[in-house]
Amino acid sequence: MTLLVIIIILAFIFDYINGFHDAANSIATIVSTKVLTPFQAVLWAAVFNFAAFFIAKYIIGEFKVANSVASSVFEQFITLKVILCGLVAAITWNLFTWWLGIPSSSSHTLIGGFIGAAVTASGGNIEVINYHKVLPTVYFIVLAPLIGMAVAFIITLIIVNICRKANPYRAESWFKRLQLASSAALSLGHGSNDAQKVMGIISAAMVSAGYITNIKAMPDWVPLACFTCIALGTMSGGWKIVKTMGTRITKVTPLEGVAAETSGAITLFLTEHLGIPASTTHVITGAIMGVGATKRLSAVRWGVTVSLLWAWVLTIPISGLLAALTYFIVNLFI
Repeated sequence: MTLLVIIIILAFIFDYINGFHDAANSIATIVSTKVLTPFQAVLWAAVFNFAAFFIAKYIIGEFKVANSVASSVFEQFITLKVILCGLVAAITWNLFTWWLGIPSSSSHTLIGGFIGAAVTASGGNIEVINYHKVLPTVYFIVLAPLIGMAVAFIITLIIVNICRKANPYRAESWFKRLQLASSAALSLGHGSNDAQKVMGIISAAMVSAGYITNIKAMPDWVPLACFTCIALGTMSGGWKIVKTMGTRITKVTPLEGVAAETSGAITLFLTEHLGIPASTTHVITGAIMGVGATKRLSAVRWGVTVSLLWAWVLTIPISGLLAALTYFIVNLFI
């Protein structure tokens, strides 16, 4: 019972860290275009992060992403110790990348830690991995930013062509208003996708401890608490990553902000519909690159994006190694 309580507390801490680590995803463009101040932006994003609970619960009616995360390792290999070590590894990597200002994926670090701990606990048996659930996530390391980039590129071109004869000052005023809506949609997608990952981990722990039989029996307080934690984390902001996302990749105008955020929201709702725990970070980074590329390829600082790609590729294996090391240490005491 004590270990389960510790895991749930750590899961909420991870969810909170996920919120402020990923706050940049929702607010970077709206802050860089000066539509909202940083404080207004995090409040705006947090409200819609939490509102995503009601959409997932009462409109969509199921938590597909949570189920995918909980099923990334076969049930018979899931123990409370495995979940504990996976969470410790995920929290460690998230804090490290936040400190460096690198927008890495909270989703992938959680899955990498979970798998790394399970493989270590089974003596290196990779058969513990449910590839049917994990491989789509791996594919979307590449596909998510590409989809975000392509959709943003197309949306930007459509908007530019529709508004080519519009008064520039009036058009910018309208796009600043529209960016509030596009930012809200992105925050809804972010909250719905990311909060569910922690729900999956908590559900897996409760199943392992024998408190529930499967994820569908998850008590209502779990999703409510997860959405609350990620919203509170978003309110704390992640200013180092905001700088990377909002200014270092490319300069973003209100028009481009609308295109990037709309593209990100579309991609996130698509992955949620498919039950794939995609990275919000990857999606919005690809979208920002897409709007930058509509001006000219040199408008995107590709050197920055190459650095980000390395972080994305390394997140799952490093999180897995951290979880393995954590398991060896924890195993000495528990």
